[in-house]
Amino acid sequence: MRMHLTTAAAGLLLLAGVGAAAAQDVVIQPEQETVIKEYVHKQPLASVKLPGVELNVGTALPDTVELHEVPNVKYRYVVVDNRTVVVDPGTRKIVKIIQ
Repeated sequence: MRMHLTTAAAGLLLLAGVGAAAAQDVVIQPEQETVIKEYVHKQPLASVKLPGVELNVGTALPDTVELHEVPNVKYRYVVVDNRTVVVDPGTRKIVKIIQ
């Protein structure tokens, strides 16, 4: 019985690791990226500073940062240090940095 529990636990941990890795690999389709770039160009925002926050894919932005909607796109955006940052609104994690 103990062997079955150990095997089940190991399998569960393996699946959890695969799920976490898949969640980090967000792919924004080129069409969506184009829509986002065009919208951001037409709706410029003032750049904000976030001291102590590294702008990397996967970094979660603080709740104090206002995320802005792009019509017909599930992601939101904000301009940080003059860089457009695309964010998953559910997790507030950066999914793409557009130069």
